[in-house]
Amino acid sequence: MSNLVIPQWGRFEQSFVVSDMSSKVSCNPFDVEFKADFKKGNRKLTVFGFYDGADIFKLRFMPDSPGEWAFQTISSIPDLNNITGSITCTQSEGDGHGPARVNGKHFIYADGTPLYPFGTTCYAWIHQPEDLRRKTIESLKQTPGFKKIRMCVFPKHYDFNKNEPELFAFEGSLEKSFDYTRPNPAFFSHLEDCLQDLNAIGVEADLILFHAYDHWGFSKMDEACNHRYLRYLAARLASFPNVWWSLANEYDLLRHLGEQDWEGFAKVLQEVDYTGHLMSIHNCFGFYNHSRPWITHASIQRQDVYKTTEYTSDWINEYSKPATLDEIGYEGDINWGWGNLTAEELMRRSWEAYVRGGYPGHGETYVSPDDILWWSKGGILKGDSPARYNFLLKICEETGPINHLPERSPWDMPVGGVEGKVYIAYMGFSRPRYRAFHSDHPYLGRNNLPEGNYKVEVIDTWNMTITDCGVMARKDLYVDLPGRQYMAVRFTMV
Repeated sequence: MSNLVIPQWGRFEQSFVVSDMSSKVSCNPFDVEFKADFKKGNRKLTVFGFYDGADIFKLRFMPDSPGEWAFQTISSIPDLNNITGSITCTQSEGDGHGPARVNGKHFIYADGTPLYPFGTTCYAWIHQPEDLRRKTIESLKQTPGFKKIRMCVFPKHYDFNKNEPELFAFEGSLEKSFDYTRPNPAFFSHLEDCLQDLNAIGVEADLILFHAYDHWGFSKMDEACNHRYLRYLAARLASFPNVWWSLANEYDLLRHLGEQDWEGFAKVLQEVDYTGHLMSIHNCFGFYNHSRPWITHASIQRQDVYKTTEYTSDWINEYSKPATLDEIGYEGDINWGWGNLTAEELMRRSWEAYVRGGYPGHGETYVSPDDILWWSKGGILKGDSPARYNFLLKICEETGPINHLPERSPWDMPVGGVEGKVYIAYMGFSRPRYRAFHSDHPYLGRNNLPEGNYKVEVIDTWNMTITDCGVMARKDLYVDLPGRQYMAVRFTMV
């Protein structure tokens, strides 16, 4: 086999045809053992292959460091066993930043580039007709503030999402039942195309692996089928740099699954996914124990009807991990309380999360005569919050990752920042005409900023403007404000 040249975090893929397979494979071909050891120097990674139908097995590998990689296959079938080859991995170029990683209480790409995963939710967009999927990708392309999308592998059966998909993850049909032991390669190939489309525009795919909104039986598979599905999925997708694993959307609604099931699912993914993609589990009511070592970050749905992202810093400190606030309510006007927020309130919650060190998530649920809501099917964004997520990302890219600083936060507003460098005070629904950040008043002065000179900027988070107020010494930090809601002040030490 000739040596191939693959860029760092690119994809090596090789197909292997097993001729006269029926005489060589007595079991389900999806259960055939097929893997390879990839070695570079003293380092070895075990990569699992998969059956792709039509007598074809595939092996995929994403090299994470430049140099020469040699591989040798291992299989219970002679046709697939002891095949050797090599690849040359070159230095990554351009936008190839690699998979997402955790960096303390924040995120980076594998090459060290900061990642700010402000996201959106679009549960069943891959299960829609092609023209609608194209509109979804185009909408995301025009909204660079969304760096992550929450999306389901399985279709969803719920309000505004009652249409049947064209493809299913397993062979069979709703009428004739599904064979959960035989994945449908055509579906997974379609899923991969969608992931490629997202990767081309720089969007991370937060893949939801299980959920309770089901009438096909996918949520009720037995343990063996669940593990087979996870192994197959991870073998196919481990080489995709923009994949995140979300074990469940609202795991606690899958009441027949207990802690040992979820721990078992995580173990399977960790065994097969040599890349080590980010992994989380999302709640409806009570949180999973996010301190578990396999959980890379806390994926959180708010538990209080009114207070939501005000708890962000508490959750980050409790688990000592980054937090994505993946369900804080949606901009829209549907029946459900979580889906009829104003854009102003969604952005207030989002800024509250950001200043407290977290990464908020967007959703949109406007009633539509065609029954197409972004949150369920994708399509075209209609609300006022996407543009303001673009602005929030701009602020974040200028400021860098920040943490909540309670010792700098007055009693009536959160302050986040990087100690000794930059501070952001967020006033939310308050609307002062001025604010003294230097006062010796016991309510204000005890949270003074450090001595020094500051570049002061007033940020109107709703109107998306930044007003430069010049440079002030700490003793002169008296800031005029417009008396409007949703204002923030950024102090950069100079």
